[in-house]
Amino acid sequence: MSVSLAIPARRLGAAAWLRCLIGIIWREALRFVHQRGRFFSALVRPLVWLGIFAAGFRFVLGVSIVPPYETYVLYEEYVVPGLAAMVLLFQGMQSSLSMVYDREMGSMRVLLTSPLPRWWLLMGKLSAGVLVGVLQAYVFLAIAWFWEVRPPPLGYLAVLPALALAGMMLGAFGLLLSARIRQLENFAGVMNFVIFPMFFASSALYPLWRVKEASLWLWYVCLANPFTHAVELIRFALYQRFDPLSAAVVGGAFLAFAALAVLGYDPARGGLARRAGGG
Repeated sequence: MSVSLAIPARRLGAAAWLRCLIGIIWREALRFVHQRGRFFSALVRPLVWLGIFAAGFRFVLGVSIVPPYETYVLYEEYVVPGLAAMVLLFQGMQSSLSMVYDREMGSMRVLLTSPLPRWWLLMGKLSAGVLVGVLQAYVFLAIAWFWEVRPPPLGYLAVLPALALAGMMLGAFGLLLSARIRQLENFAGVMNFVIFPMFFASSALYPLWRVKEASLWLWYVCLANPFTHAVELIRFALYQRFDPLSAAVVGGAFLAFAALAVLGYDPARGGLARRAGGG
């Protein structure tokens, strides 16, 4: 069966590949437009941190002069890049949640049986989710401007590649999780035991030097967390600086998560095969 499917895939031209990619992105865009509540709910979490928690922590968590900042900054200014990464994180998880549904009874159920390679279909789904996530992150950054969090104007342009790469990494992680999730009800457990630890054990809400002063082992956990490097990549880019270590970690994590996600969706070897065997 795998050989018979591989032969037609080679005969498909570039136009068919591109048409499929555009179709997946267009469908995700239409879903985003029609689900306005999804857009506003994606902004509620970071705005709560920015508008309520940041005001309370302003005098408790003042940030000293650490790169990429060249002077002392208020907590609001420090936390905005981490909250922008939060938008990408939850968008990646939302996209993976929709993938669980689409794989069982939606459009992806049909697409996954098409002659096109699964890695191309999954990357199309991933790219569509990243486009939506980057748009939401920019809307949040625009709102943060009214809280007087105003990076250099060119920083809003320089941060685009960082947002895209971080979104690809987090989206690939979401795809990897969706390959292991059998039912939508299990997604709540993933949120509690995977997503929240990833977010809180990072530099999104507090600088790493403060974490190191409080707990050395937690500092090591934060350093090993790919989300920490996604936050720092966005933070440095927003102030027109480049962090090569964070870029390397985020890029490497994206490749690893994407490869494992493609393997997980392989009906012969991945999680789908185990699910079919168990059923």
